[in-house]
Amino acid sequence: MTNNTLSRRTMLRGIGVSMALPWMESMSVWGQETLAKKQSPDAPTRMAILFAGCGFHRHEWWAKGTGSEMELGKVLHPLKDFRNQMTFIKGLYNAEALKGNIHSSQTGNLLSGAPLSAGGTIRSGTSVDQIVARQIGQQTKLPSLVLGCEKANPSVHKNYSMLYSSHISWTSPTTPTPLEVYPALAFDQLFKDKAQQGDQSVLDAVLADTRDFRRGISRMDQQKLDEYLNSVREVERRIEQANRRGELQGWRPTLRSPNIPRPQDGYPQDIVEHMKLMCDILVLAFQTDTTRVCTLKLNNDHGTLRFPHLGVDYMIHHLLSHSDTDDWLKVNQFFLEQMAYLARRMDAIQEGDRTLLDNSMLMLCSSMLNGHHDATQLPVVMLGSAGGQIQGGQNLDYSGESDRQMCRLYLSMMHKMGVQRRSFGDAKQPLTEV
Repeated sequence: MTNNTLSRRTMLRGIGVSMALPWMESMSVWGQETLAKKQSPDAPTRMAILFAGCGFHRHEWWAKGTGSEMELGKVLHPLKDFRNQMTFIKGLYNAEALKGNIHSSQTGNLLSGAPLSAGGTIRSGTSVDQIVARQIGQQTKLPSLVLGCEKANPSVHKNYSMLYSSHISWTSPTTPTPLEVYPALAFDQLFKDKAQQGDQSVLDAVLADTRDFRRGISRMDQQKLDEYLNSVREVERRIEQANRRGELQGWRPTLRSPNIPRPQDGYPQDIVEHMKLMCDILVLAFQTDTTRVCTLKLNNDHGTLRFPHLGVDYMIHHLLSHSDTDDWLKVNQFFLEQMAYLARRMDAIQEGDRTLLDNSMLMLCSSMLNGHHDATQLPVVMLGSAGGQIQGGQNLDYSGESDRQMCRLYLSMMHKMGVQRRSFGDAKQPLTEV
């Protein structure tokens, strides 16, 4: 505020709140004349990204045809009931992931398309989920929810940090987003603080910034500021009263409080229960509008999970992926069953004329097509229409195209979430079909 000048974009800011200012004679500030919490008649769009490491059975990840008649490879059989809500995508790839040709170098930039630093140092790129969270996260209690079912591995493998294999969400190029693998602590993130940002007065949120701002304006503008803030407080009060009387129309979360008990403390030893709990927490986060952005890493790339419930306990996940056996197919289907479980739960939750699944983008991907480290194309399947923005029943093949960057899909997803960017990673344009 030096020299009594402010840019036209200057606002009062607080935790999760930005408040535009009216015009003032002693400052070059322009802003909105009114501020109120708005109610949208439509449910918000949500985005969830699921990750399964090491790819899938190379002979059974495929789709033919479209719509309800779409034929699916055996890996995808758990999703057969959702073919009309499915977008199967073939041929996209991440050029930077081809440089190292190992698990870490193929995973660390999966959601960013950024170059990776080798030699044990950490440098990737901010991932698509965190870009979106940074833009829309102030609308919810949590900007994003980052979940996992296998602990991070901090070691180094073939000149690349294994943190790349352990994280798909990156807050900045040098900072993987903290990964929550304990269901009880993930649950607490949603509900330990009952005061949501959206329930907080915007004036209370920007109180400290307001005090600093007053010192740099004239006495007449101080009076104008007080009048403006009082009018905002009055609008807030009237909205709150109308809410209590049930007069305001528009979308409301289907839940205000959890409908499942808090999970037990500790790290679950049963992988089936662990994944189910994390899926339930994801649904609960969307259903209560605690967040609209979530990543769920079902396992690490180069991971060590075992699957005794499938009768596949003789080999860890990573080593099993180098084969194309019936046991590997069982494990693949188990991961797809998690997506099917999520979809089934979300599709049963009605939000106006659509379901929670209809109002979401649920994507499953991996860092390689199969366990033979083939990253020349990546496996991608999506469910949900993002609130009617994505046509279901599609089977898209970009294999023969020159611009088949995975980041084109992320640009499309950003746009569906209301985040408008002209480029991301190595992509300059979104996918028109998504």
